[in-house]
Amino acid sequence: MRAVVQREFGGPEVLEVAEVERPELLSGEVLVRVKAAGVNPVDVAVRAGWFPLLGEPPFTLGWDVSGVVEEAAPGARYRVGEEVYGMPFFPRAAGGYAEYVASPSRQLARKPASIDHVAAAALPLAALTAWQGLVDAARIGEGQRVLIHRAAGGVGHLAVQIAKARGAYVIALASEPKHAFLKELGADEVVDYRTTDYTQAVKDVDVVFDSSSEGTRALEVLKPGGVLVSIMEHRDQDLAAAVEAAGRRFAGISVEPDYAALEAIAALVDEGLVRPHVERAFPLAEAGAAHELVGSGTVQGKVVLTVD
Repeated sequence: MRAVVQREFGGPEVLEVAEVERPELLSGEVLVRVKAAGVNPVDVAVRAGWFPLLGEPPFTLGWDVSGVVEEAAPGARYRVGEEVYGMPFFPRAAGGYAEYVASPSRQLARKPASIDHVAAAALPLAALTAWQGLVDAARIGEGQRVLIHRAAGGVGHLAVQIAKARGAYVIALASEPKHAFLKELGADEVVDYRTTDYTQAVKDVDVVFDSSSEGTRALEVLKPGGVLVSIMEHRDQDLAAAVEAAGRRFAGISVEPDYAALEAIAALVDEGLVRPHVERAFPLAEAGAAHELVGSGTVQGKVVLTVD
């Protein structure tokens, strides 16, 4: 099969398409014929060697996949021909930038019926991060005030929609050119973090969803008893202690595969409450160009690779 392989750390140019062996299945696994694979900032960091999650190259990047079950081992939850999506094995290697991926069947869910594979591949890592932070950890509900950092990005734009679907009042932080996009997604307020100190403009928030390493600044806007959900600083014990000492709750999030959450997210998509935004799709052979765009930090929503 074809897969994107890198043999050394470096820039986007180290990504190349090569012929590799198709993965073999273990009990309970399915072989997915990949139709599309999402590209995330963590992929860029691993490729460059900034975040050596997979050890030394060679390896194949990619976790977000959407496709069709090609083979099913004994004990698998899905049958051949079913459309599935998910984020297998994260944070271990899944090899998503490829024509075929093997995955435990319980790390996948049926693809939302109302969207195509390109849109579905944009969901898993970003939507699971938002779901596990906002729903599982913060337990957001009707009428709560939620502040979302980097609200127009891959995780952020889905966090906005998930929070709205749960009945929250959403305050989104983003640069001014992205405000109209966020309003379309349902954000109740949008604050330009470049021109406004959000700690002065926003108060009495129940939940801060932080993907920007803001640290204790969140305490200036959180209500007593409020929750700081931190993605980038989830291992920071000093931050956790400071938040708890201030009478707030700290929830550090490191995303993990979760078929039940994927099923809940798919239901929201099919109900029209959540829609992934794909800024651009690239063919598998142009994985380097996709990484260059994601690495620019300017992407609104997600970038996806298509697999013929």
